Amino acid sequence: MTRLIDYKRIDQHIGLITLNRPEAANAMSIQLLDELNETVNDINSDESIYCVVIMGAGDKAFCAGADLKERKGMSNKQVIDTVRYIGQTVNAVENIKVPVISALNGVAFGGGLELALACDFRIAATNTKVGLTETSLAIIPGAGGTQRLPRLIGIGQAKRLIYTAKPVSVEEAYKLGIVEKLVDVRDLYDEAIQTANTIASNGPIALRQAKTAINRGTEVDLTTGLEIEHLSYKETIPTNDRLEGLKAFAEKRKPEYKGK
Repeated sequence: MTRLIDYKRIDQHIGLITLNRPEAANAMSIQLLDELNETVNDINSDESIYCVVIMGAGDKAFCAGADLKERKGMSNKQVIDTVRYIGQTVNAVENIKVPVISALNGVAFGGGLELALACDFRIAATNTKVGLTETSLAIIPGAGGTQRLPRLIGIGQAKRLIYTAKPVSVEEAYKLGIVEKLVDVRDLYDEAIQTANTIASNGPIALRQAKTAINRGTEVDLTTGLEIEHLSYKETIPTNDRLEGLKAFAEKRKPEYKGK
């Protein structure tokens, strides 16, 4: 059986996940979801990975969303269970311990955009289009789109995009704040890996704690968020990496962090 998730290490500390169904616009079949969950588990158990990049195979699609051909033969209960599984998989990606970059190389519709929204930020090629198109199929986004998109771009704009079901150009997605950086399609891979390397050169424990503080803090009131930040900060103090950072700064050299 051909694997639908390609995972490999780039350099020493970067993990690259590729959705590998280009003939189906990298749509989310059950097999793809199973393999993606396995990969997430492997990454979370690998302390040497400091940053992850997710992209789609080919040059036409990041991910077109759920596999609607597979869904045709399902009962109502099976459809509900499958959408729940997509949502759980998207949550698992969001909860990867290290920063995750989504490199959008083509369309990201429905569950594909929901997957991208679960990443820490998004770099998009100029041929990208994004959209939560579910209401055109008489359903709603069911894998986090109605929750993550309003938190990212505001309630009014999110409602506009979800209610109309119309995809938007990458330029509009950038203006709305759905994607954080635009690059030429020829430069997308290099830009994503270069950004990941920049991130991975920093303290890995600090990266994990910063992600925790941001993700948990944005869901609570400011006072509670500041306490989460303080607790996350405390986790970095007794580390060897912090001492290495101070030493490298004094010696005017690049630090060599070990994640300890």
